[in-house]
Amino acid sequence: MLDRLPFLVGLRYVRAKRRNHFISFISLTSMLGLMLGVAVLILVLSVMNGFDHELRTRILGMVPHAKIEARDGMVEWRPLAEQLMQRDRVEGVAPYVEQQGMFSVGGRNEGAMVNGIHPEWEDNVSIIGDHMQQGELADLVPGEWKVVLGSMLARRLGVGVGDRVTLLVPEASITPAGVFPRLKRFTVSGIFSVGADLDATLAYANIEDMQTLGRLGDAIGGLRLELDDLFVAGSETQAILNELGPGYRGSDWTYSQGNLFQAIQMEKRMIALLLTVIIAVAAFNIVSTLVMVVTDKRADIAILRTIGATPRSIMGIFIVQGLAIGLIGIAVGVAVGVLLALTISDLIAWVESALNIQFLDAGVYFISDLPSRLHFEDVRNIVLAAFGLTFLSTLYPAWRAARVQPADVLRYE
Repeated sequence: MLDRLPFLVGLRYVRAKRRNHFISFISLTSMLGLMLGVAVLILVLSVMNGFDHELRTRILGMVPHAKIEARDGMVEWRPLAEQLMQRDRVEGVAPYVEQQGMFSVGGRNEGAMVNGIHPEWEDNVSIIGDHMQQGELADLVPGEWKVVLGSMLARRLGVGVGDRVTLLVPEASITPAGVFPRLKRFTVSGIFSVGADLDATLAYANIEDMQTLGRLGDAIGGLRLELDDLFVAGSETQAILNELGPGYRGSDWTYSQGNLFQAIQMEKRMIALLLTVIIAVAAFNIVSTLVMVVTDKRADIAILRTIGATPRSIMGIFIVQGLAIGLIGIAVGVAVGVLLALTISDLIAWVESALNIQFLDAGVYFISDLPSRLHFEDVRNIVLAAFGLTFLSTLYPAWRAARVQPADVLRYE
């Protein structure tokens, strides 16, 4: 019986009505604080996971996970592409030619990176085909000198489908009349939008047209790779280079976009740390609750000690009571947080419709709705952190209860 004493008495103290209603109020406040902290932390981390996923999908759907280039130019690229496709981590391969240039039309000038692509290969490594606002990649026919522009780039140039733009490239052409920059007139055949900065800096043309403009002959710039896991891009690129030998070089997405995603992860950690303070404050409210309960139950503690309860059992009673209060708050918080994380997008859409307002303007932000992705690892870590803080908050009151001397308490009873 004494072995079960901490659980029996501790749970009874949680259910019992108290003579001191202020203790009950503090206990309820602790539960609500834990519930609010856990729910808000789950919701915020889920929303940040959603933004991270959207950025990763849109930006890294356009930026190659890895690139392989030949130091002396790559002419016979098809056998190499087939060889790379045999690797377990490689899911797609596509040739490319990159050319930095400046588009000019009607006195407006905008710099951009022009990617020469094979339209039928590009879907292997890019999501651009799913984000075409006007036109199609198939319209990029060799010899017709057509170009697909990002939506923001097209807006800045003031052009649409069917308009003509002039591309100036850095290489100069030497003529009897002097040195002139190389330029070529293109017809806009399509406009894409992924809702990121790439819309203002990226354009696509047929790879054969870019080979002609760059005077590359049959050589291409290199091969773009799509991997099954973008976080192995560095190691996989190095493994490919080791296999191909010294005549090749490579790079991966971390060179151009790594800082952005590191900043997102750092921001997520800092917000999680700050919101954990809410849980800590609520958990340590349990200290106040239990200290007052110990003071209120001194006579009960003394009686239990006289019938054989050990100091360890007395500590267990109040640890059980504090953990019970905490677990109720954590459980309700997890339920509320998970529910909100799964429904926040629809809830925000309903509020926008009901109040006729828009929280995320598609013209300003790269998305128009609030994304949310619930990760089990986040929920698990939040529950463990909240439980740990709750357990720590029970130790001091339980220790005080174990030090109560029956003779001192019962002397005047």
